[in-house]
Amino acid sequence: MKQKLFDKFAELFGSADGARFYFSPGRVNLIGEHTDYNGGHVFPCALTMGTYGAARKRDDRLVHFYSMNLDRFGVVEASLDDLTNKKAYNWANYPLGVVWAFAEKGHPIDTGFDMVIWGNIPNGSGLSSSASLEVLTGVILTDLFGITDLSMTDLALIGQYSENNFNGCNCGIMDQFAVAMGKKDNAIFLDTNTMKYEYAPIHLEDAKIVITNSKVKHSLVDSAYNDRRRECTEALAALKTELDITALGDLTPEAFEANKALITDPVQLKRAKHAVYENQRTIDAVA
Repeated sequence: MKQKLFDKFAELFGSADGARFYFSPGRVNLIGEHTDYNGGHVFPCALTMGTYGAARKRDDRLVHFYSMNLDRFGVVEASLDDLTNKKAYNWANYPLGVVWAFAEKGHPIDTGFDMVIWGNIPNGSGLSSSASLEVLTGVILTDLFGITDLSMTDLALIGQYSENNFNGCNCGIMDQFAVAMGKKDNAIFLDTNTMKYEYAPIHLEDAKIVITNSKVKHSLVDSAYNDRRRECTEALAALKTELDITALGDLTPEAFEANKALITDPVQLKRAKHAVYENQRTIDAVA
């Protein structure tokens, strides 16, 4: 794959001299759905499938993105002097959003770069192709521009920040964290409320985890995902009128049952119940 990327890079940008090679995995979540943005626990692991990239600095203020998977969009060009989400950029809004987030977080880059990617995560399959691309871009920026004071956790948070604020999806931290912090033969037991985590070795002996592509396309930005998050936030606000909590993940199922009457909207009640009980299921699964 490395040579194919470099060959395409040379075809597009004249040569591949000085280009560097990168990889960022996808992720699958074993349990803990809709808990990460509710301050609960998740249990994801990184995949061998992911996003490959080749990149090189430029000496001007332009950034160029090209996807070998989405070649119909050609080379997408943007400027560091106009870091805004544009419909014409399509998929390239994800890496451009990370460039924007770096600047927002005090790490603006002073020159542009060229970037070619190829991935083997099926688009819209729920295996975090967008988070993989965001973390890949973060790694590329830190490497090309010598940024040494950002940890992999920082890159995960920057990826989430860019997706929330540049691309309009109010996702939690799980996807980017699993991509950035994944470890071979381990899942990650992450408390999204505190960001404390531990690796859990996955020893399945004769069993296997099977990931099936249902062919149903999945897009967080275009789906009801943001509605789910809003409904959970509203349920939390109702509970906080009487309870000293910061997130639904603070509640045990017993505490939720004792106070659920505070939530008067039936849809919000349903969302909150799932978040609380799923959080407990995740804790029990890892125990």
